[in-house]
Amino acid sequence: MLYQRSSQLFIEANEVIPGGVNSPVRAFKGVGGFPIFIKEAKGAYLYDEDGNKYIDYINSWGPMILGHAHEPVINAIIEKAKKGTSFGTPTELETKIAELAVSMVPNIDKIRFVNSGTEACMSAIRLARGYTKRDKIIKFSGCYHGHSDSFLIAAGSGLSTFGVPNSPGVTEGTAKDTLLAKYNDLENVKALFEANKNEIAAIIVEPVAGNMGCIPPKSGFLSGLKQLCSENGAVLVFDEVMTGFRLAKGGVQELFDVDADIVCFGKVIGGGLPVGAFAARNEIMNMLSPLGPVYQAGTLSGNPLAMAAGYQMLLELNSDQEIFKRLEEKTAYLEKGIDKVLSENNIAFTINRVGSMISVHFDKNEVYDFETAKNGDNDTFKKFFHELLKRGIYIAPSAYETWFITDALTYEDLDYTIKCINEVAKIL
Repeated sequence: MLYQRSSQLFIEANEVIPGGVNSPVRAFKGVGGFPIFIKEAKGAYLYDEDGNKYIDYINSWGPMILGHAHEPVINAIIEKAKKGTSFGTPTELETKIAELAVSMVPNIDKIRFVNSGTEACMSAIRLARGYTKRDKIIKFSGCYHGHSDSFLIAAGSGLSTFGVPNSPGVTEGTAKDTLLAKYNDLENVKALFEANKNEIAAIIVEPVAGNMGCIPPKSGFLSGLKQLCSENGAVLVFDEVMTGFRLAKGGVQELFDVDADIVCFGKVIGGGLPVGAFAARNEIMNMLSPLGPVYQAGTLSGNPLAMAAGYQMLLELNSDQEIFKRLEEKTAYLEKGIDKVLSENNIAFTINRVGSMISVHFDKNEVYDFETAKNGDNDTFKKFFHELLKRGIYIAPSAYETWFITDALTYEDLDYTIKCINEVAKIL
C-alpha cells in the first residue's frame, strides 16, 4: 500500500500539533512508522488520504457499534444541526435521552451528561469523595480512566505505598490520595483497605479492562470489590466508558449481575460525538449541584448534536433485540478463526474476549492483569500490526488496547481477516 499522502500530512501536522496528533496513541509510537490519515468511513470500513481501504477493528475506540456513518444517526445530527448547534440552556432532548438511559441500565436513578469519558470519571470521583467525605481512592494498575490528575499514577513499592505521579504536571499532593491495586487481586485490595481504614472514598475500575488489552474480571472479582466497598463505607465506581451499552444493553452491571454505586459512560452513548455521563441512585446523585454541594458544570454538557446522536444510537440498541447476540456471535467467530490459524502456525498467543471486545496477546500464558499483559512479545505485535495494515486490516496501534467489533462487519470481512492473519502468521 502507498502512504505518501498520509506521511506528508503527518510531517505537516508535526509543525503545528505536538507530536502531530491530538491523542498520543494515534502517533504509532507503540508500533513504529507514520500513522495513516483517514479521509472518510462507512459501515465497517475506513478510507485513508491515499485511497486505501481498511476493515476497521478500532471503530473510534468503541462507539461505532452499528458502523461508521450509520444513516439514522447521521440524519439525526443533520436535522438537529439545522436548528442550532449549542444553546447553553436546557433542552427536551436531554431529558429524553436521560430517561432512555436510566430505563436501559440497572441500578441508576439519575444521570448527568458531560463531554468526555475523562470528564465523567473525574466528576464521578469528586462525587464519591463528596458523598463519603473521604479523600483517597483505589485504582488498578493498567486501568485507564482518562487524563485527569488523580488517574495518572504509577504503582508504589508496597501494598500501602502512596502512588507517585506517572506524568510531569501531576503533583505529589494529588498522587498521594491515589492508591494502586492489582487487577483481579482481591487480597491486594483488601490490604489497602486495612492499611487505610476509614480513608478510602472509592474504588474505580474498568469492570472489563480494555486499556491493557481486553482483560476479563475473574469470577468473584467484581462482586468481591462491591463487598469490600460495602464493608468499608466506600463507593464502587464502574468505568463503563468502553463497556457501557456495548457488552449488554445495561452494560457490565447487567452482564455480570453486580451493582456499582456510580457508573461512568462514554463512547456508544454519544453515537460518535463527544459525550460522557455518570449515573447513580438518587441518594448519591442528589449530592450534585444545584441540588447538593458537589459542583460540576460544563457549557457544552448536553450539547444538542451529541444528544441527538446518542439518543438515536440508544433507541436502536434498545429496540433491536438481537444486536448483542449478533455482536457476540461475530466476535466468537473471529476468535475461533484466529485461534485456529495462530495455533496451526505455532505462534505463542492468548486471546481474551468478552462480548464484542477482543485482543490477541503474544504470550502463551494467561493474561489477567497489567503485569501479565506486559509479558507479551511486543516485537511480534509490531510485525503483526504492520503486516495486517498492508493487507487492509486496521487494528489498534498498541499491544495494550482492545479491538472493538461493529455490527456492520460481515462474515466475509471476518473470513478475509482470518485469511490475512494466517498469511501474517506464516511470516511471524
